[in-house]
Amino acid sequence: MPWEHGSLLAFGTVIAAILANTKNSVLGPLRIFLRHGAAGLLALGIGDSSFLILPFGNDLLLLTLIARKHSLAWEYVPIATAGSVIGIFLLDLLTRKGGEAGLEKMMSRKRFDNWKKKINERAAYTVMLGCLAPPPFPFRAVIVAASAFQYPRHKLLSVAFISRLARFSIVAALAIVFGRQVLSVTESPAAFWAMIGFIVLCAIGTAYSVVRWIRQRRKTATMAAQPMDYIPNK
Repeated sequence: MPWEHGSLLAFGTVIAAILANTKNSVLGPLRIFLRHGAAGLLALGIGDSSFLILPFGNDLLLLTLIARKHSLAWEYVPIATAGSVIGIFLLDLLTRKGGEAGLEKMMSRKRFDNWKKKINERAAYTVMLGCLAPPPFPFRAVIVAASAFQYPRHKLLSVAFISRLARFSIVAALAIVFGRQVLSVTESPAAFWAMIGFIVLCAIGTAYSVVRWIRQRRKTATMAAQPMDYIPNK
């Protein structure tokens, strides 16, 4: 079995395990993080901003924790922000080294040129929007593009910190005012399955991009290793 098929099978097994061990509510997959409070919020923040595919996960966890205890909002918001910025830093470490050449292998030329124009002309605005906007805005694509096109790391992390702090402050305010009502909606089976469907779609898209990128790298490495054909002098 090719490793790509094995990876997809493993992913399917993980999803099945999550579904089998969670109740039919949006908060089901988050219960392990809820049990650990601030530590869970930090861990989910790191994963949610780097490699974990759980749309709205960080926002829902923050919303739930603050709705349960309003007085800890001042503690939870900075922790959520710190976790997110650490995750962005990890994603930056992975993609910055590959640079433009690595990014170009992951997408079409048209999309590559479009991202290059956005980062070159208004990088700070693009990063800020990516960190503020909720899914399905392509947050990870923004961070990957900014890193690949060598947007200075200190600027990237600074803009991300300010933007995430603003976003989580808004979530905290909503939790204090409307938290209980929002939690009653998230406990419904319909919201749960809608979130699971969105997670699966995001995961499939991510898996496809990763597989395509690695196959392209293998192809490039194979071509580079082959000796050049002899061309006689004319």
